[in-house]
Amino acid sequence: MEIFDRLESEVRSYCRNWPVVFNEARGSYIYDESGRAYLDFFAGAGSLNYGHNNPELKTRLIDYIVSDSVVHSLDAYSAAKREFLTAFEEILLAPRRLDYKVQFPGPAGNNAVEAALKLARKYTGRETVISFTNGFHGMTLGALAVTGNSMKRGGAGVPLSHTATMPFDNYLDGQTPDFLWLRTLLEDSGSGLDKPAAVIVETVQGEGGINAASAEWLRGLEALCREYGILLIVDDIQMGCGRTGPFFSFEEAGITPDIVTLSKSISGYGLPLALTLFRRELDVWEPGEHNGTFRGFNPAFATGAAALRAFWTDDELEKSTLAKGEMIASRLTDIAEDAAEAGAHVRGRGMARGLAFERPGAAKAVAAEAFKRGLLLETSGPEDEVAKLLPPLTTATEDLERGLDIIAESTRAAVKTPQPA
Repeated sequence: MEIFDRLESEVRSYCRNWPVVFNEARGSYIYDESGRAYLDFFAGAGSLNYGHNNPELKTRLIDYIVSDSVVHSLDAYSAAKREFLTAFEEILLAPRRLDYKVQFPGPAGNNAVEAALKLARKYTGRETVISFTNGFHGMTLGALAVTGNSMKRGGAGVPLSHTATMPFDNYLDGQTPDFLWLRTLLEDSGSGLDKPAAVIVETVQGEGGINAASAEWLRGLEALCREYGILLIVDDIQMGCGRTGPFFSFEEAGITPDIVTLSKSISGYGLPLALTLFRRELDVWEPGEHNGTFRGFNPAFATGAAALRAFWTDDELEKSTLAKGEMIASRLTDIAEDAAEAGAHVRGRGMARGLAFERPGAAKAVAAEAFKRGLLLETSGPEDEVAKLLPPLTTATEDLERGLDIIAESTRAAVKTPQPA
């Protein structure tokens, strides 16, 4: 550990909760240098929906590398990019009748968000973007401006402006579905709210605490955007690529966003790749107006296309994810009932689930106890009040059951421990 402590910045975080050195990973397990196995309910914060080193995707990656195929190409044409775009259109866009253009803005989700915000402002000629309480969209300045977490916003060091924050679904005890609050602000010239360029929303807030918006609320938001000529951006970076069941998390609500951001599991293998999708008529970019050196990472194109062909040419993974999600929710409900004294309750959709606690520190204690027992969990929410489950979608049922058994044991250990007076 000495080299990490001596040279690496204090900004590191996950290693503080998991103080081991990892060096191998297969499927739903990751191993430390001593050979101890940890069941992974973290999955690279949602970047490994198909597990660690998926054999089919690994074979495609190895074949690509050993054939001396192009690795770096910026936005030049390449065979790998053609393969990815072809698969993306045939497997995802065409069957869903989504007429989106595809932009490769850079290697990470925040690159996709920055491109979405810039494009919305350029197209509309307006500046304000509406975001939602407890939303999280990235750590660069534009993305931070539409992020709710005060600790993360505080790291910017400069004012974060040209945004307005509104309550997410259920933030006001379920009193916001009709959007009367926002409509009133938009129609009142004295409200102080400039007509927005866009609204950016997560259908399920991952870092914000696994808060799931209802389909009714999302449809109401889309209708309001259409009525007032506001672009609707859905940030599907963590909840897309099948995490909630369908490939896009907004499919269940039956809405069609103007702009969609994707990253994390879009490469299938944990390789950096991000996409900004938008309606064809929104493509008002000038050549080179938004660019980046690593916006054409060809190995990610190769594994991304392979993932689409392996998992999304039928609905088997979607059905499996929904069934596993219901099993997880049922078990978590039982665990929450056993931890009622800590105010435990269950959140989420599909295989994005959370065990939330009203007792301060309970979720972090549960995650710590889980690590001792060989399970990786992270926490989320503004006060780290949610133990967050993001297992790979391919996790075997018996491994899900084992992990949930560990969570039950860890919750009892954390919650039943006598609290200090």
